Amino acid sequence: MPEQLVFDWPRDTALRPEDFFVSDANRVAAQLIAAPQDWPDGKLVLTGPESSGKSHLARVFQVTSDAMIVAAADLPEGLRPNGPLAVEDLSGLPPDREEAMFHLHNHMAGAGLPLLMTDRLPPARWNIALPDLASRMQATTPVNIEDPDDMLLQVLIMKLFADRQVIPPPSVVQFLSTRIERSYVAVGDIVARLDHASLVRKKPASIKLASTLLDKGDAEGA
Repeated sequence: MPEQLVFDWPRDTALRPEDFFVSDANRVAAQLIAAPQDWPDGKLVLTGPESSGKSHLARVFQVTSDAMIVAAADLPEGLRPNGPLAVEDLSGLPPDREEAMFHLHNHMAGAGLPLLMTDRLPPARWNIALPDLASRMQATTPVNIEDPDDMLLQVLIMKLFADRQVIPPPSVVQFLSTRIERSYVAVGDIVARLDHASLVRKKPASIKLASTLLDKGDAEGA
């Protein structure tokens, strides 16, 4: 029987504050995001692995603090917000925007406005050439999202399936959580592969199908 043609439509990722699950891996980060008034010097650097929830927490900050969000790669010249601000992916700041970021940082500090910065890497590895900006970034209080613990791993599997409007059997969630690499990227990868395979085969997600995909992935990586 020919396989079903499947279109990879954009997924609705749930990024509301209530959709963020707090565990030991991200508890300190979540607590700090909820209390910008407690940030030393009014600024915070949020780091963590790829797909660990940094953007989700930035959206939480946006909602709870009425903050603006900008990507460092698209930082406008002369940006001077009159409220809290989150700048995402600071290691992607273009060299010709470093001075703009320096003046933005000083504006936020002078106005007493919370400044959240996010990236996979700590500030010391952002390769910022402007010394005054580099020193200010490295002096910012850091908080890191750790690799997922057991509970968070299972919740992430269920959430990413839910984003695809799929409710997997608990047995599949349990099986995946004991077999996949303990990383946020690995969770997203296996959920996408299992959902796609289920659609192609017109069969619900199962331990057998998940095992087949994982064994195939192990063989390809060997």
